[in-house]
Amino acid sequence: MKQSQLFTKTIKEVPRDEESINAQLLIRAGFIHKEMAGVYTILPLGLRVLRKIEDIVRNEMNKIGGQELYPAALQDKTIWEKTNRWDDKIVDNWFKTKLKSGQEIGLGYTHETPLTKLMIKYVSSYNNLPVYLYEICSMFRNEMRAKSGLLRGREYYWKALYSFSKDEQEHNKFYEKMKGVYTNIFKKVGLGSKTYMTFASGGTFSKYSHEFQTLCKAGEDIIYLDKEKKLAINKEVYSDEIIKELGLKKENLIEEKTIEVGNIFSLGYGFSEPLELKYRNQNGEEKLVYMGSYGIGITRLIGTIVEVYNDEKGMIWPKEVAPFQVHLIQVGNNRKIKKIAEKLYQDLQGKKIEILYDNREDKSPGEKFVEADLIGIPLRIVISERTIRESCVEIKRRDKKKVQLVKINHLLQFLNVKRKVKNVKQQRKV
Repeated sequence: MKQSQLFTKTIKEVPRDEESINAQLLIRAGFIHKEMAGVYTILPLGLRVLRKIEDIVRNEMNKIGGQELYPAALQDKTIWEKTNRWDDKIVDNWFKTKLKSGQEIGLGYTHETPLTKLMIKYVSSYNNLPVYLYEICSMFRNEMRAKSGLLRGREYYWKALYSFSKDEQEHNKFYEKMKGVYTNIFKKVGLGSKTYMTFASGGTFSKYSHEFQTLCKAGEDIIYLDKEKKLAINKEVYSDEIIKELGLKKENLIEEKTIEVGNIFSLGYGFSEPLELKYRNQNGEEKLVYMGSYGIGITRLIGTIVEVYNDEKGMIWPKEVAPFQVHLIQVGNNRKIKKIAEKLYQDLQGKKIEILYDNREDKSPGEKFVEADLIGIPLRIVISERTIRESCVEIKRRDKKKVQLVKINHLLQFLNVKRKVKNVKQQRKV
């Protein structure tokens, strides 16, 4: 994409009403626009990041047998009453309204209840199970104090998978698989080395649930971490009892601040029983379906990545989720520079390299470099009169200080782009 065509612009000033680093940098770099507290529009650069994370998550869900659906946002009051979660005294972060007929409805903040009701229509026999349904959609929570940018919003984008199993044993096998799937997801988005599976409260459903917590000074959670065993305990359930149960040593546990980026819950019969989601087993006996839920906040992940990877100049995107892989910067506006830069832009695009080309003629080199650092694309390539004299381009990685010159005709090799090799073997004529 040519930067001259990008309608968003960077801004120098730090937004006064934003305290979090992720909100400040994402707004300044033109990735998001703040509509109101806890509500952001995702702009083109931000949407490219979101789609990459979404694709990683979707691929992992499909690999494990997940089936994607898109749930209704408006929720029927009556089914939520059956699971005792409509009353504000029980759940206080609902957005609720009324139809013109007077019927009360809510904006869904999680979908275990409506999907359990949905499954009643499709599950009657053990042959129908297990089923793994997942959604990737916008969600709404009436947070009393929306803060921390994309880390805690009133409207956000997430993935949730709900498992429907015949019994606890079948559920547990899938649950253990999901631990590995989640570990793989966080590795693929660039957070693997900083993210740990953490024992947390299971609420009314089970003794424990499992969170995935990313080390970050901006985090709102506190965990006690054994880095050697790659296990952690959330402060909310921390006791000498759980340390012993997990076979950990208190001397090895380090207190860390973290951001929760995902969680998995065993729901048991907490929803299938009140909503009467049942099936008949091989003996014709009626049994309740055993359930689990597995969530990842996708916009929350964007905010976490920015909180973890930044410096005084701006964001530093991991290559796996960066909006573009290469930021090509044209320094100088004479015909020769423009011609070489344009050809390189077309060549790299032809090799399927995602490239943002700063072809703007009204910006100084200094302004271009400052904006490039703020946006944080992994690799910067500069074409100028100096580099052209040496038939080179100047290359700098966003996370490194070193600048190097690479011959233009060696650039594809440097970028590890495979050239198409012609088959020199001649087919024999029959």
